[in-house]
Amino acid sequence: MTSYLIRRIIQAILTLYIAVTVAFLLGRATGKPAALILTEGATPQQIHDLNEALGFNDPLARQYVNYLVGLFRGDFGLSYRNPGRGAIEIILDRLPATMTLALTSFLIGLLLAVVAAVLIHITGSRTLRALFVWSGSLRQSLPDFFFGVVIVLIFSVALGWLPSLGYSGTASLVLPVATIATAQFVLYVRLLDSALSEQSTEDYVRTAYARGKGHAMVVATEMLPNAFLPVLTVAGLNLASLLGGTIIVEQVFAWPGVGGALIGAVSQRDFAVVQAGLLVVAFIFVVVNVLVDVLSAVIDPRVKLS
Repeated sequence: MTSYLIRRIIQAILTLYIAVTVAFLLGRATGKPAALILTEGATPQQIHDLNEALGFNDPLARQYVNYLVGLFRGDFGLSYRNPGRGAIEIILDRLPATMTLALTSFLIGLLLAVVAAVLIHITGSRTLRALFVWSGSLRQSLPDFFFGVVIVLIFSVALGWLPSLGYSGTASLVLPVATIATAQFVLYVRLLDSALSEQSTEDYVRTAYARGKGHAMVVATEMLPNAFLPVLTVAGLNLASLLGGTIIVEQVFAWPGVGGALIGAVSQRDFAVVQAGLLVVAFIFVVVNVLVDVLSAVIDPRVKLS
């Protein structure tokens, strides 16, 4: 386990280094930002002077080295559009809203899928399986932005039951969480249903029945834990993506999360905020994936040998 963990940590560090490099190159590939930061009446000399002050007139290699040195010192730079505010400060201010939305959606979608898959195998009902799979497939066929707009029109505009924009309390979570959780639901149901079907033919299942265990107990306590490993890997990837920013959903519901901050920074060419946001997203993605890999290795020792 120790060697496996060391190997995964080294891979994580290399992934973060690549993300840092990509973030730097993408920022510089779109040109120097001074012309957009200054007003339309700025002279070429003023534009040149601002680019000089921001370090964009230095050779690219020197900019890269300075950028890496700054990161090691914990300096992510200042926002060009928000004077006096650090780029990482802006991202971290938005992170709690994104984490609240992502974790709530993830847990509800996964929990509903577990309940649905267990019910399918306890009852053995093909009708129930078809209902869950086809209704989930119908939801997954709709883009998140379209589904979000539809439920806003129904529950906010027509019925007036729920707020549609911003984050003003628990009620504000309902519509965006419903949008994300329902999209995740069908994927987990399919994976769990397939895994439980495979587990049902294993010897330990027949042994559990021979010991006198009821069908529901066998499904819930014997088959489900063993069927959860493939779902765990996919769920970890989805959780990392959600924590990194649910950009489309945040835009539809004007959610004050990381996704909205990144969209605004890109449109304003606020490179420092874009770079800080990409690094935070990459860090979250890497950490969650390492934790999922380690947890998978603990649950199934064969993973460590792969």
